[in-house]
Amino acid sequence: MQSTMEKLKNKASAAKEQANIYKAKVDEKAEKARARTKEEEVIAHERAKAKEAKAKMELHDAKAKHAAEKLSTKQAHYYGTQQPHVEYYEGNQPFGSIPKPGTTAPTYPLGGKNILRNNHI
Repeated sequence: MQSTMEKLKNKASAAKEQANIYKAKVDEKAEKARARTKEEEVIAHERAKAKEAKAKMELHDAKAKHAAEKLSTKQAHYYGTQQPHVEYYEGNQPFGSIPKPGTTAPTYPLGGKNILRNNHI
């Protein structure tokens, strides 16, 4: 079910789409008036159809964005300083990562102290 904010955002997006379609039709009429040949009129019509399709695509993208915003507010929030668990070698280099550009040697120690740190040991 849509929230009130989502409905308002969708209505605003639909109004914007209608305005863009109207602009495309006005531009098409102006181009057809300037057209000297039948081919130019056909090109003007094709441009208008493309602009209308773009406006509809933007409407659907906006609606998807609004739905995603609504879902993101419903997702569980973590409190405190919880962070995703990532295993690191000494030197704060992620496990299996590639050395930084410009370095000639790995930034993590090669022997002896390659102990994985985690909160369970």
